[in-house]
Amino acid sequence: MPAESGSSAASRQAKQKRKSHSLSIRRTNSSEQERSGMQRDMLEGQDSKLPPSVRQNLLELFGQIEREFENLYIENVDLRREIDTLNERLAAEGQTFDGADLSKGPLKAKASHSTSQLSQKLKTTYKASTSKIVSSFKTTTSRAVCQLVKEYVGHRDGIWDVSVTKTQPVVLGTASADHTAMLWSIETGKCLLKYVGHAGSVNSIKFHPTEQAALTASGDQTAHIWRFMVQLPAPQPTTDTSQVSAEDDVDFSDKDEVDGDGDVSSECPMIRVPLTTLKSHQGVVIAADWLVGGKQVVTASWDRAANLYDVETSELVHSLTGHDQELTHCCTHPTQRLVVTSSRDTTFRLWDFRDPSIHSVNVFQGHTEWSELKSTRKTAQPPLQPMQSQKCRITVTSAVFTVGDNVVSGSDDRTVKVWDLKNMRSPIATIRTDSAVNRISVSVSQKIIALPHDNRQVRLFDMAGVRLARLPRSNRQGHRRMVCCSAWSEDNPTCNLFTCGFDRQAIGWNINIPALLQEK
Repeated sequence: MPAESGSSAASRQAKQKRKSHSLSIRRTNSSEQERSGMQRDMLEGQDSKLPPSVRQNLLELFGQIEREFENLYIENVDLRREIDTLNERLAAEGQTFDGADLSKGPLKAKASHSTSQLSQKLKTTYKASTSKIVSSFKTTTSRAVCQLVKEYVGHRDGIWDVSVTKTQPVVLGTASADHTAMLWSIETGKCLLKYVGHAGSVNSIKFHPTEQAALTASGDQTAHIWRFMVQLPAPQPTTDTSQVSAEDDVDFSDKDEVDGDGDVSSECPMIRVPLTTLKSHQGVVIAADWLVGGKQVVTASWDRAANLYDVETSELVHSLTGHDQELTHCCTHPTQRLVVTSSRDTTFRLWDFRDPSIHSVNVFQGHTEWSELKSTRKTAQPPLQPMQSQKCRITVTSAVFTVGDNVVSGSDDRTVKVWDLKNMRSPIATIRTDSAVNRISVSVSQKIIALPHDNRQVRLFDMAGVRLARLPRSNRQGHRRMVCCSAWSEDNPTCNLFTCGFDRQAIGWNINIPALLQEK
């Protein structure tokens, strides 16, 4: 009985100690909150040379940091209470953590297990809290460098390709699975013109280097050349979307897609008849591009061939054969008579037309891996058996030239590789990502690579393979389905990067390139 009375007395003392400790914690917390509030009021009352929006963002970030550390402090106090409770239980047995002999018996195992649990909980809490703080800084920085400026909505189906004119007036062009191509005012987002001459999905759009003419490739096995004349509307003030909360990795698979039916497209003037029809393919024409000078064009098809046409006569000049599987993309060099074609056969081929008497070809197997894939992609490529896990040959989704002597290739194997035209034996840089890469684009001046992904992300890398940024995506902005294509327009003051996707919209971004490179 004396032992029981002593134990109950110790228990009462411990409870009183915890109660007084809890009261002191509340007083401490309240005083800290009052002090932090006073400090914040003092900061807000001080004169500052920072812009109000930047200052407000800083205050919000510091407030988040304060709340995170306050939560850590409360967690620590709770853990100390658990330790005190454990000490009380051990005190009834004549042992405590502090100064006790825990080297023998079951008490050692119990103490060791309890301390390891506490240590693990502290580590987990610390990591989670610090990661929230770091992600807050990254999100703010990303919003400051990469801002969504304009959304171009009006197509009734997914958009496969996006391009910008090289002549005045500068407009945006989109090619869609709804059998149409559209021209847009970059500043206002208004549809200026709609081309409806194709009988199948429009898979590609490219503009003449010096004239107001467009080249489109289609699932109707043809490529069309058509002329356009547009008048830009008066610019309207743009909505600032840079302050939207950028909560990354939000799943939009169950959300409604952009409502772009009827209203926008019905107001557009239409072109129904092409200037020239190029038809000699036996399958879907997946891509087309102008050769330097604009007197010839090249087309790529699922019939495993690329064709070179004369624009003036519409005649087939060369049929470029050799690929073992369907072609996925073609691209021409901006200053030389070079063509690169990519295919589902893991290769891309470089065709040289600089010497009229000799047309050489070089084959590059830069993406030769095999991968265990599930064919769930909604893509313009020939479908695999749905929802069957099988060995799939890797597809080179696109290969593009830079202004210099480089080729950049992207693939379904989730890699992008940078090659030197003077030495193509091995890539000079390899970029590894977490999702398949679609039609890539490289900026002219700074050579920044924009990677559109199947997982709705768009990432920016330099030619050395260093990641520069990821475009912000949240529940209010960004793409909601896979991103199919990207296109740079560095001279445009409003938007210098455009992306399009299967959410039926194109997006114009403003990328602060000097700040982006400075952060690197």
